[in-house]
Amino acid sequence: MSAWLIEPLASPSDLDALLAIERASFTNPWAREMYVAELENEGVSFVYLAKDAERHVVGFCSFRRIFDELHINNLAVEPARRREGIGSALLGHVFTEGGRLGALRATLEVRRSNDPARCLYERFGFSVAGVRRGYYTNPAEDALVLWREDLRLDFPRGRSRS
Repeated sequence: MSAWLIEPLASPSDLDALLAIERASFTNPWAREMYVAELENEGVSFVYLAKDAERHVVGFCSFRRIFDELHINNLAVEPARRREGIGSALLGHVFTEGGRLGALRATLEVRRSNDPARCLYERFGFSVAGVRRGYYTNPAEDALVLWREDLRLDFPRGRSRS
């Protein structure tokens, strides 16, 4: 069983690895400049990486804390490493960090057709709160708006060494 080191994005080479996962995971990936802008928004925007035993980046989660809410922007895992618990480890770490920062609830958007992501989020207590029609492009698709109302409640624990 593997353990994951979860740590903040800190180096340009790690940003390159994150962007490779981003491109492999999303049809409209964020550009480097978007992540640089997020990192410059200290105290509001955060990016955490999951690394394997060899310290290779295998996943990431970016989020913003706005007052008492977390908005999860992106969560992705290297395609060859999916279903190993990396997404769970990242999400659990983000909930812990968000709570430490004063967040009480969390929200995100997910493609209606992304069943694996929806299952992960449901395991972490998210539920559908609304629909954003035509939110995604390439291909066009609605987004489900998911909320988790209380970050203080227990959540599944991923395997991490953070």
